[in-house]
Amino acid sequence: MLFVSPFAFMACDDDDPAPANGPAITAPAAPTNVQTGAAADITFSVTVPGGYKSSAVAATGGTATKKSEPAAGAISGNVVVTFGADGTAGAGSVTLTVTDNGNATGAQTAIVNKTAEPVEETEIVVSANVTADATWETGKTYILASRIVVTDGATLTIEKGVVVKGEAGSGSNATALIIARGGKLMAQGTAEEPIIFTSIADEIQPGMIESPNLSPADGGGLWGGLIILGKAPISVSTGEQNFQIEGIPPSDTSGAYGGDVADDSSGEIRYISIRHGGANIGEGNEINGLTLGGVGSGTIIENVEVVSNEDDGIEWFGGTVSVTNALVWNAGDDAIDADQAWVGTLSNFIVLAGDETDHALEIDGPEGTYGEGTSTGHTITKGTIRGTAANELADFRDGARATVSELYFYGFPDPAASDGLGDFSLSGPETTDNFASDYLTFDKLEITLAEGAVLSTIFKNGTDVHASAVPAGSNTIGADKSAFEWTLAAVAGELNDL
Repeated sequence: MLFVSPFAFMACDDDDPAPANGPAITAPAAPTNVQTGAAADITFSVTVPGGYKSSAVAATGGTATKKSEPAAGAISGNVVVTFGADGTAGAGSVTLTVTDNGNATGAQTAIVNKTAEPVEETEIVVSANVTADATWETGKTYILASRIVVTDGATLTIEKGVVVKGEAGSGSNATALIIARGGKLMAQGTAEEPIIFTSIADEIQPGMIESPNLSPADGGGLWGGLIILGKAPISVSTGEQNFQIEGIPPSDTSGAYGGDVADDSSGEIRYISIRHGGANIGEGNEINGLTLGGVGSGTIIENVEVVSNEDDGIEWFGGTVSVTNALVWNAGDDAIDADQAWVGTLSNFIVLAGDETDHALEIDGPEGTYGEGTSTGHTITKGTIRGTAANELADFRDGARATVSELYFYGFPDPAASDGLGDFSLSGPETTDNFASDYLTFDKLEITLAEGAVLSTIFKNGTDVHASAVPAGSNTIGADKSAFEWTLAAVAGELNDL
C-alpha cells in the first residue's frame, strides 16, 4: 500500500499542459476588407497574465508582418499586423500566436476579404475648411479634427444618415462645424435616417439611432457644436459688422455674424440630432448645441434635436430665422435662449430639462437698442416643457419683446419651497414696461402644479392672469409630439408621459 509508481512523478515534468491563464487573443469581429495587391493593418488585442514574451504571425492569401507589439513583460496590449494581399480575390487570413514568459501560448485567426475593387472609405477625417462645394455621403462617418468652417461662397451638403463626430478638445482646440456668413449647409436628413452630430467618443455608426456606449446621462462638453452664421440684422447694428459669435476665439474671423439682409439664406437643415457638445473655449464661454447668429429668414430649420449639451441647447443671436419641431433634452445651461433681438418663430417644441438645466426659456432683449428690423420681437408657441426639481420655467430679461403662447409646463418645483426655483419671471424695468405696453405678451399658458403651489408664486409680475393650472395629462395645449418620433428622446422612451 505504500508503493508509489515512478510514473506518478513524471506527470509533473515539462510535458504539463499550458496553464488556464495563458495568453488570450481577440481578433477583429468583422472581416478586414483589402484590395488585391494592397495592404491593410489588422489589430489583435492581447491579454498575457504571464507577461508578453514574443509572437509569430502566419497568413493565407498573402503575407503577414508584425508592425507593432507590446513591450516585453506587458500583461496586455495590441499586436498590429500588416497583411499584404496577393493578386487573387477571395478569402484570406492572418493567424497570431503569442507566447508568454512561461512559454504558454495562445493563438487566434483574423479573416480577410480580398476584393478586386478599391475598398471605399467609410470613416473620413476632415481637417481642412470647406472652401468649395462638397458632399458628405450617406453611409459614412466624418470626423472633425478641428474647427471646420464652410467658407463664404461654399455649400456643404450632408446626406441622410451621415454621422459627424467631433474630436475631443477645449479652448482654441475645441472642434465645431461653422457655417460662416455667405456659406451654406444643406443637411438633408430624414425621419428614417437622421443626420447625427456627436463626439468621437461615441461608438455610434451610420444606421443607428442610439449610441452603444454613451447615454444622455454622460453629459456634454465632449466636442463643440454646430454654429450657423448669417447676414441678417442683430440688435447691436443695422449694418454688417464683425461681431464675434460666442464659442469661437476672437482670432478666428470666421466667427463674424450680422448684417442687413433679413432674408439671407444659410441653407436647409432637416432631421438632425446634435449630441454631447458644448466644449469650453474659455471661462464661461462654451459652445451651444445649435448656435444661430444673424441667420436670415431664407434659412429652413426644422426637425432638430439637441441632447446633453454642456451649455445652451439652441441659442439665437439676433437674426430672422424660424425653427419648427425642435427638441432639447438635458441642457447644461438654458434649453432655449434668445439674445440680440431675434425676430423669428419657434413653433412646436419640446424641452426635457435635466438636473443641470437652468431655465427652460431664457429670453433677453437687445444689446444696445433695438434697430431697424429687430424691434418687433419673436414668437414662441406650442411647446411642452418638462422640468425637474432644479429648474426654472422662464426668465424674460433686459427689455425682451416676444409673443408667447400655448405652452404647457409640468414637473417643476414650488418656488415657495425651493428657494425661488420653478418660477416664470420678468426681470428689470424695461421688461415689465414692455409687458405693460404689449411688446411682450402671453396667452394660454398651462401648468401642472407641484403639490401646494399656487399660480401667483410661479407666474410673477402679473403673468399669472395668462396661466391656468391643469391636472397631469389634462393639458389642452403644448407640442404635437408625433413630430418627434424620429428622435433619440422618443427611442429612449422620454416622450411616453408627454
